[in-house]
Amino acid sequence: MDRLPGMGPVITLELRMRKFDSNRFFPKQVAVISFYHIDENVQREIINHRSLRHPNIVRFKEVILTPTHLAIVMEYASGGELFERICNAGRFPEDEARFFFQQLVSGVGYCHKMEVCHRDLKLENTLLDGSQAPRLKICDFGYSKSSVLHSQPKSTVGTPAYIAPEVLLKKEYDGKTADVWSCGVTLYVMLVGAYPFEDPEEPRNFRNTIQRILNVQYSIPAYVHISTGCRHLISRIFVADPAKVCKHAHTLDTS
Repeated sequence: MDRLPGMGPVITLELRMRKFDSNRFFPKQVAVISFYHIDENVQREIINHRSLRHPNIVRFKEVILTPTHLAIVMEYASGGELFERICNAGRFPEDEARFFFQQLVSGVGYCHKMEVCHRDLKLENTLLDGSQAPRLKICDFGYSKSSVLHSQPKSTVGTPAYIAPEVLLKKEYDGKTADVWSCGVTLYVMLVGAYPFEDPEEPRNFRNTIQRILNVQYSIPAYVHISTGCRHLISRIFVADPAKVCKHAHTLDTS
């Protein structure tokens, strides 16, 4: 038994195979909840994720209800997390980072076209299939919001290292722009092997990280050799004024 953020107790269900379906799938780790009460994050996962159909988004299969449990069954991504891959590599060469980043923004751009903002994009929420040239799959829509079904986001959610400055101000913000910022953090980590706004001297100092995010205080180390175009792209994303951030994920280009 474990816990997920904002979701209470968690039960881990085993991978299984349906005899009548050659596609592999797994039940996601979900909260153990009352049949009569569904956590808000679980509702969002079900409502927002189930309508999305894109090669770079983990496929939502079905919901299984019992008198005591709810399970969300999703496509199986055998390659694990992108986070694990970068931890093993240290950092990626620009070509490899571009390969994954282009898939990430393709999936995010589709979400935005469908009026869904993810609000917790990070390496741990991007899975890989088992192919030789891995296909990236975005997962975990528990913090997502639909501009059709929900109000403009204003709550501070997500993972601190990936959060955009406007999300920290506890005012209404554009969830799509915040997603683009998180994509930028993901790109930076793939290229550098470190988070852009952590204090190199005190990486665990949360207060310093928040202040550096608000001030958009980051640098690319001299030992990291990346193209001028890639540097320009990062500078278009890490902008203090959200109105000046490149708003459309599908227009981001590292080529």
